[in-house]
Parts: sequence; C-alpha cells; structure tokens
Amino acid sequence: MESGVSAVFQPLNRAWRLVMTGLCFALFGIGGLLLSTIWFNVLLITVWNNSRRRRIARRSIAASFRLFLTVTKGLGVLDYHIEGRDVLLKERGCLVVANHPTLIDYVLLASVMAETDCLVKSALLKNPFLGGVVRAADYLINSQADALLPACQQRLEQGDTILIFPEGTRTRPGEEMTLQRGAANIAVRCHSDLRIVTISCSEQMLDKQSKWYDIPPAKPVFTISVRARVKIDQFYDANSQEPALAARQLNRHLLLQLQPGTLPLSGINDASALS
Repeated sequence: MESGVSAVFQPLNRAWRLVMTGLCFALFGIGGLLLSTIWFNVLLITVWNNSRRRRIARRSIAASFRLFLTVTKGLGVLDYHIEGRDVLLKERGCLVVANHPTLIDYVLLASVMAETDCLVKSALLKNPFLGGVVRAADYLINSQADALLPACQQRLEQGDTILIFPEGTRTRPGEEMTLQRGAANIAVRCHSDLRIVTISCSEQMLDKQSKWYDIPPAKPVFTISVRARVKIDQFYDANSQEPALAARQLNRHLLLQLQPGTLPLSGINDASALS
C-alpha cells in the first residue's frame, strides 16, 4: 500500500517542483528588474556618498536573495544548509574562493555575505535582469585587466571580501575540474589570505548541462561548507620567491581543496610538487 502511495506521490511532487521552479525563476527575474529600475535609481538620487550607496545596494541584494531562498525552500523547490555561516558573516579583508557546481552558488553565498564584493564576467553588464545589480553593487569586472589588481588591493585594504569562482564557469559534471589562475594571482600580488568554501548539491540540477526545467527525481539539497582560511604567507615569500611560481603553487592548492577526495599542499616547501 505504501509503495503504491509513493508511486502516485512522486510524480505529483516532481510536477509541483517543476511548476514552482518556473515561478521562482520568474520571481527572480522580476526582482532583479525592480531592483535595477526602481530601487537602485532611488538610491542614486537620494544617497550621494558612493561608498554608502554601494553598501546599501549590496545589503539590498543580500536581503532579496534571502527572500528568494526562503520562498524556494518554502515551496519545496530545494533545501540548503550553510555550515560555518557565522564565519562568513564575520569574514573581512580576504578572498572567498568557491567551486561553482550550480547556477545559484552566488545567490547562496551572497545571501549570507551582505557586503561582499564579487568578481564577475563583463557579459553580465548586458544582462537585463542582472546588469543593474552589477553596476549598483560596483562589482569588479574580470575584463578590466589593467585596473583589476589595483582595485582588488584597494578593496581588500579597506576590509572588503571578494568572492571569486576560480573555475570561471560552472563545473561540467563528470569532467575534471580546472581553475583559472586569477584568484591565485590576486591573492599573491595583493598579499591576501583566502577563505575556502565548497558547494555541493545532492541532485543534478542547475549545472552546466542542465536546463531550469530539468527537475531531479528528489528535492535537491545544497550544502555549503566553510573551510579553512589559507594564509598567503604559507605560499608566498616576497623575499625569496617569484610571484608567478607562488601563484601556480597556490592555484594547485586551491584545486586540491575545491575538489573532493584530495589532500592539500602544505605551503612553500611543496613547490617541487608542481614540476
């Protein structure tokens, strides 16, 4: 009898999650448009101080993401757990480096880190739903090569955190993870510590090969694990090491930390492991 009830309930549950997922995506897009066209313009007129306006914009974005996640969780679309939330809330003046398995990784992290900066693709500036968000939050643009390092240095020195997904795009399921060297280069050349964050999802959903309507058989559960803060001094000694070598070694360490089932390098003395 129970198996018969389950056989009826599962398709109904999946259909419900499909409809509610579509609704949530619509709400997300509408929310982005409202923030960009109304609220951020109000801030532009009423708040003259650039730093204060940026801070309010970022807090508004975080609050809207928390609302979005509350709705998606309440409707049964997904569930999520953040292990180490308090650490992220208190983090200041470092890079936050995370893997990128799904479309909503940034939403999950920014919902907790109310004033975090973010390194984003220039293509997002042309996105009608997110372009205004990127401009109002004054996020760093990865195509602005000449200005990027000085801007990162300035923001880290003033206590900002900078969120970076070093893969550059979402992970392709079943393929080996590869990292671009941007996060490691910024850490070395700005002499910044890094906070490692890993993200996993119990089901295949919203990844590089999935459409929004590819609903998994079971409700997906996202797990965000806040891991150790990596001290840059362990990987870079300005008196005895070339920045490029340190960046390569640090990038290898990040790769080992962000993919499961591997052990990290310990620091400067393991540079030979890269040869």
